[in-house]
Formats: sequence, structure tokens, C-alpha cells
Amino acid sequence: MLDIFDILGPVMVGPSSSHTAGAVRIGRMARTLLGGNVVKADIGLHGSFAETGQGHGTDRALVAGLLGLQPDDLNIPHSFELAAEQGLKFRFHTIQLREAHPNTAVLEVENETGKRLHLQAASTGGGRIRVDQLNGVEVSFTGMFHTLVIQHRDIAGELADVARELSNAKVNIANMSLCRDRRGGDALMVIETDQKVPPVVRQLIGELPGVEGLTYYEKEAK
Repeated sequence: MLDIFDILGPVMVGPSSSHTAGAVRIGRMARTLLGGNVVKADIGLHGSFAETGQGHGTDRALVAGLLGLQPDDLNIPHSFELAAEQGLKFRFHTIQLREAHPNTAVLEVENETGKRLHLQAASTGGGRIRVDQLNGVEVSFTGMFHTLVIQHRDIAGELADVARELSNAKVNIANMSLCRDRRGGDALMVIETDQKVPPVVRQLIGELPGVEGLTYYEKEAK
């Protein structure tokens, strides 16, 4: 069965769902995963984003997302002015990537505490996005589910411990992936869930041995 979102597309400020709504969501994803207000952003635009993005408002949409605006916010066209008021410094440049979606942006962002995040994401159509890389690790998630991103050491039983905490809280796992740089090294777990992950559960997961960091993305309400 088709979702009404699939038929009508997103509620958004135009002119393009891919270049505007999707770009806002990429910016919001970077802001959420960074955890805190973005104060500095270096943004590379690839393919169609680089070639026609300015005319479609992609640049303003990405900045709007970094400020926390929603795709239907009427202030999106004024995001540069809002960024200046809120102390967000940003720069755009063109990049060329191999085998990347034509509507791809690479964001290097920093918050007020100095924490940094590298994110590569694509706007795949209809306002949807796909995160392809996070801090140099290849991933694949869309923001269509509630999403846990867990940095941890590659130790035996870590995945089982996380899954147990979610199961105890009646949170169903929709999709998951795990990447590591080497055996026994650093690893990144991405878990998409059907239900929201309560703060107490996130705290319990964050306190598990081997977990070094946890970020949570709560999907937008339709």
C-alpha cells in the first residue's frame, strides 16, 4: 500500500523536493547527529547540487536545516540572514565524487563545544534522503525511522547487549548495520527502529561497556 507521502510528496517550501526539502533534511540530520548548535560548516556540493543548486535554493535549504528549520518553514529563503544572526559561519564549494548520487552534499560541521562531524548524504527524490558516510565510515540510513548511531569498541557481545536493552523496552529493530575499522578496533552500529527509543533506554545503552558515544535521530512526524 502506498503512503500518502509517496503520492503527494512532502509538505515543503519549493521549488524542488530534491533540491530544497531533501537539502533541508540533510542539514537537519547533520545538526542532530552533531548534537548541539552548528557554529561552523564547510559544505561540498556534488553533481546536480553543484550545477543547479543555487538556482533551486539548495544552498539556503542546507543552511536552514543546519539551523534546525523544517522543510515547510517559510524562513528557508532567509536562512543566510538567520545564520548571520545566530552565529553560524559557512562556506560552499564544488566537489567531485566517484559513484555518488548526483544530489549529494558533504558536510563538515562543528558545534559550540568544538565537536566535529563529517557527513555525506544524498537527496534521493520526493524530499527523501540517504546518509552514505558518517565520520569516514560507509553507512546507509534514511531518517525514515528512529535511528540510533552508536560508536563503540569491537568487543564480543556488544550487539547482543544493545539488542537486549531494546527488546526489554519493546522497541522493534527495523534495520541495522555494523561497521568496524579492524578487529578489536573502533566500530559504528546504526539501528533503525519502529518505535521511539525512550531516553532511559538510550542512557542504559550509553552506559554499556565498550560504548563510547551515542546519537539519536527521531524521525519527523508526518
